[in-house]
Amino acid sequence: MKKKDFQGLSSEELQAKLAELSALYAKMKFAHGVTNLENPLQIRTIRRDISRINTYLSSGK
Repeated sequence: MKKKDFQGLSSEELQAKLAELSALYAKMKFAHGVTNLENPLQIRTIRRDISRINTYLSSGK
């Protein structure tokens, strides 16, 4: 997800997306601790998407 992907979204939609990604991140971290994931780099991309959304929300744009 890039900056242009969430520029048109409202803050409520961004909060919902943030909650969804946070839940997915927690689930993937747990699954990776128990067994190996098929693509462990997905954890990094989800973490970065969460950071992008948090940055966008805190900047007030």
